[in-house]
Amino acid sequence: HHHHAPRHHSPRHRHHRHQHHQHCRRRHHQRFAKQKAEGDQRALNIDSVYEPGFLKGKRVLVTGANRGLGLAMAKELAAQGAVLITACRSASAELEALGAQQILGIDVTDDKCMGKFGEELDAPVDIVINNAGYFYGPVEQVTADSCNFDEEMKMIDICAVGPLRITNALYKAGKLNEGSKVAMITSQGGSITWRDVQNGDEGGDYGHHMSKAAANMMSKLLAQELKGKGIMVSILHPGFNKTEMTKKYEHIWEIEGAVDPSVGAKRVMHEISLMSLDNTGTFINCEDGLPIPW
Repeated sequence: HHHHAPRHHSPRHRHHRHQHHQHCRRRHHQRFAKQKAEGDQRALNIDSVYEPGFLKGKRVLVTGANRGLGLAMAKELAAQGAVLITACRSASAELEALGAQQILGIDVTDDKCMGKFGEELDAPVDIVINNAGYFYGPVEQVTADSCNFDEEMKMIDICAVGPLRITNALYKAGKLNEGSKVAMITSQGGSITWRDVQNGDEGGDYGHHMSKAAANMMSKLLAQELKGKGIMVSILHPGFNKTEMTKKYEHIWEIEGAVDPSVGAKRVMHEISLMSLDNTGTFINCEDGLPIPW
């Protein structure tokens, strides 16, 4: 759910967007081609820069860890000797096998379950990765009368308000200390500037883009508020990963430089390693480590 191809539909096949993905990710395609041409090791070979030692013994809480990129991050954390804590709605055998402390019954849209963090965490956490998200599949267009307002509200609640509920609950329960890092997994889909280059003049897909832009604003404000407490907040676009969420773009995975989620997980961890109070509140593309315009 974190990385969706920017939509570029021709009017003739407005409802068959899979036919148009050869046009849709122009900016991304150009970036990937440029990285290859320039031999950009940060973008092409994360292992050349990633130093995972910082994770050993760190208490790391991950939401949305039961599948996709979240599960890949959980696996990477366990492999690097972190103390893995996950917050999901229901138990996962895969997370159990990784030795995770699973905080169950967590629905990021439900205020009432947020008290569980105070009850079930026996010590503060060093790193929080807010990764839970949601994406409504069908194209939303005013001109096709295909807007789903309930789904838009659900996306905003899960993707933008959800991570704030989680972080608020952790802070209130005394589980974030000076030096703690909060990583917000959002999306380039939240960049208003990039809509001009990635969406052409098509617009549409309201809920997805609105929810990510709202998440970015929330994260920026949170970074400002928590800076005085010595707590860092980073806004991360995780890149294009080969997961169930992006399966509908399978035909462009290779040309667009989509990576296995194990690679995506390392990219995210690398950016978390670089978080500081000096760069708190910045919006970073984990594919290449460069800032994304708001």
